[in-house]
Amino acid sequence: MTRRILLVEDNPQNRYLMTFLLESHGYTVDVAEDGATALRMLAERVPDLILMDMQLPMVDGYEATRRIKADERLRQIPLVALTAHSMKGDRAKAIDAGCDAYVTKPVDADEIVAIIERLTSA
Repeated sequence: MTRRILLVEDNPQNRYLMTFLLESHGYTVDVAEDGATALRMLAERVPDLILMDMQLPMVDGYEATRRIKADERLRQIPLVALTAHSMKGDRAKAIDAGCDAYVTKPVDADEIVAIIERLTSA
């Protein structure tokens, strides 16, 4: 069974690279450019995992994550923070918002695939 991933990323180059990486590992990828679009997409289709950039226009990744984890229908979806922010406290802020894992950019391909496999195999 092919796993479906929702990639929420506003940077076109990062979207392209992550989509290429994920599809080359056999995942089906849906893409949202901001948190508001991601929330609308989740109303129609529930993915196996969400990769969430934390710095997004309109509804940022922290707020989108809080809304997803507050929704009974969506809260079980593993959610991975993708962020260029790696300062002290950033990981805790993402985990506190509801993220199940935290990955800094630039993303290590082996690391992200291992995290996806771990979170979707449970």
